[in-house]
Amino acid sequence: MSTISVLLAEDHVITREGIRRLLEAEKGIMVVWEAGDGEEAVQKAGELKPDVIIMDIAMPKLNGIEATRQIKLNNPRIAVLILSAYDDDEYVFALLKAGAAGYLLKSVSGDELTRAIRAVYKGEPVLDPVVARKVVNYFRIPGKAKGMERSSEHLSERETGIIKLAARGMTNKDIADKLHLSNRTVEGHLRTIFNKLGVGSRTEAVLYGLRKGWLTLEELP
Repeated sequence: MSTISVLLAEDHVITREGIRRLLEAEKGIMVVWEAGDGEEAVQKAGELKPDVIIMDIAMPKLNGIEATRQIKLNNPRIAVLILSAYDDDEYVFALLKAGAAGYLLKSVSGDELTRAIRAVYKGEPVLDPVVARKVVNYFRIPGKAKGMERSSEHLSERETGIIKLAARGMTNKDIADKLHLSNRTVEGHLRTIFNKLGVGSRTEAVLYGLRKGWLTLEELP
């Protein structure tokens, strides 16, 4: 089993130490750096290229939103998992737009956090139930879908089918089994989808599809 390299970006030392100790007890997860501010997180992300970054929002020098944006711009394959005490709409949508692969609240358990790390590492989206409801409610507000495009001309029929299955929360393996493809082929299609849409994660791709009208709420879990 591959070891998942993790960078912690959290300015509260006690919280950071607690998360590190939790992750050090997990097989297959290795903390490679602890950043105390956003600038350090961006710098070390470029140097170390970890698989996953656990990112707080409120940090000195550079907040989590801008840090995530810069990290995804320069290192699109790094999965950024937000772990925050805040669930304000402005933070949620700004971070998902910046390319965060997941968004958890600090009320989660240790097991939930480690499962989320493994999920975003595999390219699967992770949203706290509170955050997921905000996303769904956003697209239920009358007028939000007004003027949205109804054609996914940038994606092939196969790619459109894959992003719809991904929107249902299916893993790469589930998608591969359903479409009689290999995992590698599905991963390749997802990378192509991300490149075509200019996004860095499944979560962002699904939000893009909802905005464009390619996906409907009924297609979400």
